[in-house]
Parts: sequence; structure tokens; C-alpha cells
Amino acid sequence: NSRLVVAIGLPLPGNRNDCRAFTESGVDRACRGAPTIADGGYQGTGLLIPYRKRRGQSHLSPSQEAENAVHRRARARVEHALSRLKNWKVLRDCRLKGDGVHQAMLGIARLHNLALTG
Repeated sequence: NSRLVVAIGLPLPGNRNDCRAFTESGVDRACRGAPTIADGGYQGTGLLIPYRKRRGQSHLSPSQEAENAVHRRARARVEHALSRLKNWKVLRDCRLKGDGVHQAMLGIARLHNLALTG
């Protein structure tokens, strides 16, 4: 029930799958105990991910469908915010400058949290 940003992970070199990057960047330790939503790529991490139909299951229960709808709305806000950052070229201009993207995201998260908490 919070809109606060809990953690921003350090960028990692090379290609990493979501679960491995989540662990190696330290975000898993920063988010310990906080309800954190994620997409389906984070299975087995303890994060809140959408329900999926199991093998042989024809449909989800109405309560699972309702929880997935809430999850989609929350993730849509995050995806729209990232899209705006890209459109406004906030992230594009610091892409090749060391840890510029990480620093930009930390600043954005802090400003966001400050605006919400007053």
C-alpha cells in the first residue's frame, strides 16, 4: 500500500537474467521485509508476481484474477514512469557515462519519495 521506491540496484556488466541481477545488485537485501512487486521473470525470489495458470489448469480463480488486475495497474505506473524518463531523454543522455544511469535513478527515486512523504 505504499508508493515509495525501496531500492535501486547497481547496474551489472553483461547480460543477466532478472533473478540473478536482483540478487547480485543487492536489491534483495534492501527489499527484505518490504512487499515488493515484480513481473513473472522473478519466480523463486519471494517477490509478489502475478498468478499463472498451472499445467492442466484452464483458468485462474476470480480472486487470483482480481489480484493480477491490481498487480497490472501498479506495474503500469512504473512502466509509464520509465517510459517518460526515456522520452524526456533523462536516461538517454547519461547512458554511456559510467554509472550515470544508476545515479540518475537514485536521484529520481529520492525526489519521488520526498514528494510523497513531504
